[in-house]
Amino acid sequence: MHQSTSDSRLDRRGVLVGGLSVFGGLALTSPAASAARWVASVAESSDRSLVLIQLSGGNDGLATVIPYADDDFQNARKTTRRGGGNVLKLDDYRGLHPGLTRFGELWHAGKLAIVEGAGYPDQLRSHFKALEIWHTGRRAGRVSGDGWIGRLTDAAWNDADHPELVVHVGAIAPYALHSSTHPPCSLESPAGYQWHGDRAESRSYAGAGAELEARRKRAGGSGRDAALAGLRRVLDDARDSSRRIRRAAASYVAAARYPRTPFAGNLHDIAALIEGDLGTRVFSAELGGFDTHASQRATHDGLMSTLDAALGAFIEDLSYSEAGRNTVVLVFSEFGRRVAENGSAGHDHGQAGPMFVLGHKVKGGLYGAHPSLTELDKGDLVFTTDFRSVYGSVIEGWFGVDHATVLGRRFPLLPLFP
Repeated sequence: MHQSTSDSRLDRRGVLVGGLSVFGGLALTSPAASAARWVASVAESSDRSLVLIQLSGGNDGLATVIPYADDDFQNARKTTRRGGGNVLKLDDYRGLHPGLTRFGELWHAGKLAIVEGAGYPDQLRSHFKALEIWHTGRRAGRVSGDGWIGRLTDAAWNDADHPELVVHVGAIAPYALHSSTHPPCSLESPAGYQWHGDRAESRSYAGAGAELEARRKRAGGSGRDAALAGLRRVLDDARDSSRRIRRAAASYVAAARYPRTPFAGNLHDIAALIEGDLGTRVFSAELGGFDTHASQRATHDGLMSTLDAALGAFIEDLSYSEAGRNTVVLVFSEFGRRVAENGSAGHDHGQAGPMFVLGHKVKGGLYGAHPSLTELDKGDLVFTTDFRSVYGSVIEGWFGVDHATVLGRRFPLLPLFP
């Protein structure tokens, strides 16, 4: 932290408010010109972006990509089963939930990849522990260090000195974005992302500049000058970052019509930041509510419609610009649900489930194998694709980075990109 002229510590969480929280202490240590140079260099070397979407609570994969032609599926479920006449057929065995109409359009356009049976060995059914594994790509979870996106930033953009390199639109950034060197921003509202300080902080900001100028005139100097200059740089970068983001949000006019849901609003904001050319390489957002232990049918139907309408509008919106077409979306959930229903017309925590990769430069299709509905692990689907194969395929196939450098070992890769 930097010390002010009044010896009070500047709290960066108070510097950037109106919807901003800082994960791990965002260190803005270079002047605004440095950030501008970084944006320019990124634009020249890599204009590809990733949007990470977390379906929190454990999405029921069998109610999302539905094996409608499988008798074992039909026999195992009562209130949540669907027949061939009530799905969007992908082939003669499986179909999408009927609420995923935009997903179906993307599928037929070759812009949707469905990875079946994603999971990992000895899968955990605790939300928190499972998410730690998904967020880090490591069995040990948080104690193993940074999140997988954090390690990607080190491998791909290690020299970046740019506060908007990784952005989460929402209240709390997931641990996947955690980085000890490139902390992410978390914005509840880009339009409200602005520099703000109380009276003492504002006086410190003004006083730092005045004292620096006085010392220059006296031709003196001390170690305190560096601290004062550092304080000014932190605040200058905070103010400059807020201006860039608010300008991008305020000037954006969407090319698609977004539904009026909070999740769709988050995706609209991400589209605005993509078009704002801020140099952000990874965005993230979250859709919650998937912990469907009871009365699943109506709840899950609503979630599928919310997901489909928002992501459908988002992908359509991105189609109208080069920056948008150079963006891919990765959708995951911490686990699936059990095959059989419980006594409350819902499904308890399970294991494997589908992942989705969407975008205009994605090689659409089915990847992996649909898990067996008879060879189960204590009533749960057994994974057929390690989720880190999907991470690795994005890391290497999309960003051109050796995936073992990020994930710590090699996994079979999927041809998700032409």
